[in-house]
Amino acid sequence: MAQARLIDGKAAAAQLRAAVARAAAEIKAKHGFEPGLVAVLVGENPASEVYVRSKGKASTEAGLKSFEHRLPASTGEAELLALVARLNADPAVDGILVQLPLPKQIDPQRVIDAIDPAKDVDGFHAANVGRLWSGGRALVPCTPYGCLLLLRQTLGGLAGANAAVLGRSNIVGKPMAALLLAESCTVTIAHSKSRDLPAIARQADILVAAVGKPEMVRGGWIKQGATVIDVGINRIATQDGKGKLVGDVAFAEACQVAGAITPVPGGVGPMTIACLLRNTLVASCRRRNLPEPAL
Repeated sequence: MAQARLIDGKAAAAQLRAAVARAAAEIKAKHGFEPGLVAVLVGENPASEVYVRSKGKASTEAGLKSFEHRLPASTGEAELLALVARLNADPAVDGILVQLPLPKQIDPQRVIDAIDPAKDVDGFHAANVGRLWSGGRALVPCTPYGCLLLLRQTLGGLAGANAAVLGRSNIVGKPMAALLLAESCTVTIAHSKSRDLPAIARQADILVAAVGKPEMVRGGWIKQGATVIDVGINRIATQDGKGKLVGDVAFAEACQVAGAITPVPGGVGPMTIACLLRNTLVASCRRRNLPEPAL
């Protein structure tokens, strides 16, 4: 039996980042400004530290201005909201990324609600959520948008496909479903309370796994020839004590059944930062009523 084709997220992300860099250079040459992205990090979460460092490096390489605000874990909600207000008013800032999770004394929803929707490059503000679901001009969450780009690259047109999204988070599951609906897929959203998850998954031509449980989706859950997008990233123990990263899909089993599949790592992950850069560029053009680059 043929092995599934691997969907190379690293290569796709490199192409998108290069396209953003070309567009940013053209904007600077024509209009004299560099799109600006600011990251706000509260506390010292190791995973957040890595992401913010990667974001800063990628932004600079793509010709964007990169700013950082690092605040202690003891920062109060009022202090963070005051910073967001200053960033909203700063004309040099086109995108605001407040890194989650936040310390327990800060309500993340209040912070998300305080960000100017025009600078909400994470796509989490209610205004952008509403525009996405109603077919308006939204800034779309980076991870699901990256998944959509990988699907388009792999399959071309998606219209008419049966798609199942496993997971209903505001960050991935719900926006992923909205994006697939906009592509004229028939979409099922499944979750921990769904009856017979394997049967739901087996109906899908496109299966997006975003449940946060290592290797939960087995080979027997997958329709022959389906395209599998594995959003999960989980660290599991190994005998050598180093641990390893796995997705939400049992990769070796899935490869025997799927037509195409994203690996973990190297699949969806690299697309998230690339799409963040893309969103920042789009936001900078929209704020200034400039034509948007085709990205």
